[in-house]
Amino acid sequence: MAGDNTYSAFSALRRFAREESEKKEATEAAAQEEYCDLCGQTIPPDPEHRHLMEVSTREIMCVCRPCSILFDSEAASKGRYRIVPERLLNLEDFEMSDAQWENLRVPVDMAFFFYNTPAGKVVAYYPSPMGPTESLLELRTWEELETCNPVLKDMERDVEALLVNRARGASDHFLVPIDECYKLVGLIRTRWRGFSGGREVWDDITRFFEELGRRGKTVSVG
Repeated sequence: MAGDNTYSAFSALRRFAREESEKKEATEAAAQEEYCDLCGQTIPPDPEHRHLMEVSTREIMCVCRPCSILFDSEAASKGRYRIVPERLLNLEDFEMSDAQWENLRVPVDMAFFFYNTPAGKVVAYYPSPMGPTESLLELRTWEELETCNPVLKDMERDVEALLVNRARGASDHFLVPIDECYKLVGLIRTRWRGFSGGREVWDDITRFFEELGRRGKTVSVG
């Protein structure tokens, strides 16, 4: 009888452990689910769903496919919200001298540039452990870059950016959806350690730009 009780106790314990494990897995799966910020419909995780930006607040929202279609038109792009495009270009032979980079007044070797409608101009930001930080940008310097690289004139306002990486000898120039810039900001903000960042974050940064290179379409800047 004691043996039967011991067996029953262990059997119940195993069943309890299995049930708790199943509950934990279900909870984690539910936590990973994402929902459309407009209609509340469940949507697949990145990179399968689209993003929408509220222009005035620069808030990025996740949207399902039906909602994204509503905003994926020229007429909708002039309203309160802008659909974040999927275009990703690797800008081959991008023309920017060291002097022009210095004139951009970016204190680090990484930055992104986009037209900000509320500000009424092109602005420059660089990723930092504190989050995105704005840097002063002279209009004349940006106009010089546009003249040398006409592809910049086609950037969609608010939702596309020129992303530049000159860190540690790199020479990367991409035209990207703005959410890619925010991903880079988040990576650096959450993984930076100490004064120099640490080896792990720099490995992650390298992989981030390598992935952009693999996904992006290489084009001439002319």
